[in-house]
Order: sequence, then structure tokens, then C-alpha cells
Amino acid sequence: MQSAVKDKTYRSPVRKLARFFEKSRDQWKSKHGRAKTSVKRLKNRVRFLGKSREQWKSRVQELEMEVARLKTREQALEQAVESLGKKESTNR
Repeated sequence: MQSAVKDKTYRSPVRKLARFFEKSRDQWKSKHGRAKTSVKRLKNRVRFLGKSREQWKSRVQELEMEVARLKTREQALEQAVESLGKKESTNR
């Protein structure tokens, strides 16, 4: 099977080519390592922010339920005060 790309022939000495290719490989590996670390850091950040958002949503729902409960209680107390006021005015 013949490859689609013909083998390249280099005119530079093999020792120089080996050093160049090794340096190129090392730079690529370093760049890839930094990118991989960055991706991992960003994924962790996204996971943390998602978890935090869910906690805040839960907290808001709890507080909304508490507000609704307190409003209901306030209305009941206002009605009780009104009924007591009516009783006192009829008793006089």
C-alpha cells in the first residue's frame, strides 16, 4: 500500500533534525498539558457554579415559602384584630 504523502527527504543532518523534532514534540506536549489543565479547571468551576446555583435556588424557594406562610399568618392576625374590634364596638 502506497501512502498518500510521499516520504520527505531532508537535507539537514539527522542530529539537527532529531533535536528539532524533539523540541517540537516537547513544545506540543507542554501546550497540550496546559490546555488539559485549563479544561479540567474550567470543568471543575462549571460543576461548582452549577452546584452553587442549585443551592441558591433551593434557598430562594425555602424563603418564598416562608414569606407566603408569614403573609398568611399576618392576614389571619389582622382578621382576628378586626373581629375583636367589631366585638368591642358592639359590646359598648
